[in-house]
Amino acid sequence: MAQAGQEKELTIGALVLGSALTLIFTAANVFLGLKVGLTFSTSIPAAVISMVALKALKQSGILQNNIVQTVASAAGTLSSIIFVLPGLIMVGWWADFPFWQSALICMTGGLLGVMFSIPLRRALVTGSDLPFPEGCAAAEVLKVGSDDGAEGSDDGAEGSDDGAEGSAQESKAGLIALLTGSAVSGFYALLTAMRVAAADAAGWFRVGPTATGIDYGLSFALMGVGHLVGLSVGAAMLLGLFVGFGAATPILVWLHHAADPAAIAEATWAHEVRFIGAGVIGVAALWTLGQLVLPIARGLREAIASSKARKGGGTTLPIEERDMPVPIVGAITGALLVPTAGLLLHFTGTGPLAALSWPLAIGGTLYIYIASVIVASVCGYMAGLIGASNSPLSGVGILAILGAAILLALVVEPFVPASASAQMVAFALFATAIIFSAATIANDNLQDLKTGQLVGATPWKQQVALMVGVVAGSITIPLVLNLLAKAYGFGEISAAHPKPLPAPQAVLISDLAKGVLTHDLDWSLIGIGAALGLGLIALDGLMGRLGKLRLPPLGVGIGIYLPMSATLPVIVGAFIGHWWEKKNPSPATQRIGVLMASGLIVGESLFGVALAVPISITLNPTPLAIVGDSFDPIAMIVGSILFAGLLWFSYVRATRLGSRIP
Repeated sequence: MAQAGQEKELTIGALVLGSALTLIFTAANVFLGLKVGLTFSTSIPAAVISMVALKALKQSGILQNNIVQTVASAAGTLSSIIFVLPGLIMVGWWADFPFWQSALICMTGGLLGVMFSIPLRRALVTGSDLPFPEGCAAAEVLKVGSDDGAEGSDDGAEGSDDGAEGSAQESKAGLIALLTGSAVSGFYALLTAMRVAAADAAGWFRVGPTATGIDYGLSFALMGVGHLVGLSVGAAMLLGLFVGFGAATPILVWLHHAADPAAIAEATWAHEVRFIGAGVIGVAALWTLGQLVLPIARGLREAIASSKARKGGGTTLPIEERDMPVPIVGAITGALLVPTAGLLLHFTGTGPLAALSWPLAIGGTLYIYIASVIVASVCGYMAGLIGASNSPLSGVGILAILGAAILLALVVEPFVPASASAQMVAFALFATAIIFSAATIANDNLQDLKTGQLVGATPWKQQVALMVGVVAGSITIPLVLNLLAKAYGFGEISAAHPKPLPAPQAVLISDLAKGVLTHDLDWSLIGIGAALGLGLIALDGLMGRLGKLRLPPLGVGIGIYLPMSATLPVIVGAFIGHWWEKKNPSPATQRIGVLMASGLIVGESLFGVALAVPISITLNPTPLAIVGDSFDPIAMIVGSILFAGLLWFSYVRATRLGSRIP
């Protein structure tokens, strides 16, 4: 990429296109996260759309395309705020999502995430052998989709033209694959909304004196997620699924000695087993942090040294090493103290905590900054290890909410009336939401910087682009959340919302905050999970030394505490995707498969957001239904057959598109 530095890079057109894509993909990711507790990386689909759009405007260039995917990638991670923010409605403190408060939570935390992750680039991107799977995949897509990526041949103009033609064909094939996947998943989602096809196959059943359950979500979005996360994470989630539903749930149900085990199995999993998974995730996150202390310190020293060298004029850094200068990073970080403290002060300005509003604002800001530095490190490392889509955001939320709740219980609770308990729970969630925003963006920033390193981009320009993406996503999130809250509701079933979006992480994090501050949290279950997590860390290390398939403890924890309807399709998708890639070893074809899988996610998720509009207007949870409950058995048969057929069609289509690329 020797010529890359001479191209246009941070242009108004790239920022505008990236912001527009951020609005679309943020909406899709918010819905997906609330439905199944997972989000997807938007870098690759954004890069493909950018290549086609900018080429049509005769402005295409690999560095501009990289800026577009950098801006739009904020949608894949900032939308993970839905793992925390809905908790403020679940605990009854908010009735809806106040626009400016919600947007400023996302914006302030997101900008902190950008700042705190900048010094980590040298330690984790250039100074480590972390694979950064999604960052490398995005770089490959950018390379093959640009004329620059086709260069490198010394065979003359004809060879260069052939390369350019091949890259153009791959860009076109990639867009077709993305649209095909979107159409397939959107079509099936429409049929489920009409109730002519089933959305899942579920049931809790008795096994001798105990019980367990099976729940397979007929979701193309989850199958696509499985394809993207790969075999290692899929296998880890399968182990977690076995621990949660094959061992922990039956054992705990049996210990309850219920007359009807099947009747209490679901409640046992929801209120007990999931906390074991929380313990696994928490330990996995802490272990990751412990491994990062030395690399992070080394990266900070190198960042400061390079900044001094550049300022003194003694060293000319290559383009790929030019971060945002340390003084500017420090100034922005300091300036963000004002909105952070202001948000906390406004939140505690009324209610039982009003008398302590200033101490809480100051102490809360200090906690947010310290915790954000820590979580930026953890998430950046995990993004490099297993990709941004699979980073330990759930574990981050668990650790942050436990830290906030425990501090409030120790320092604040003795000095406030009992009536302040509800506001303390809400305050813990509010502060955690800001930390979580920082975590999500730090998670994404390092992934994007790896892509930039591989295509010859300028880090500081990407960091500016991500800040633009943070602002665009922050404006979108509260609008989408309010629409979905009105249409579907979150968490528990109610008369107004008979089929709410499960929002599994938000439910869990809210339960943890309430459990700590009301003193009824069962720490023994979290302790069991922590002990299991230590064993899984040892197992994963052993598998690595033996050269076997790794089983990330985080993936196991997710498999334990997410609903089976969310994990089983991901597991199946991971195994099918692995098998398909073995059958199609061509890198070009495999890239087409990634885009097809991304389309499966986008289509279903965008349809879910669109469906929220008629639901909100009519207050009917099934406004498109054309059949009643009596059709459910037929819908199950029809849906299962059609689901398998459409999945087969999608992979066949991806194979054929890939085979046509020179």
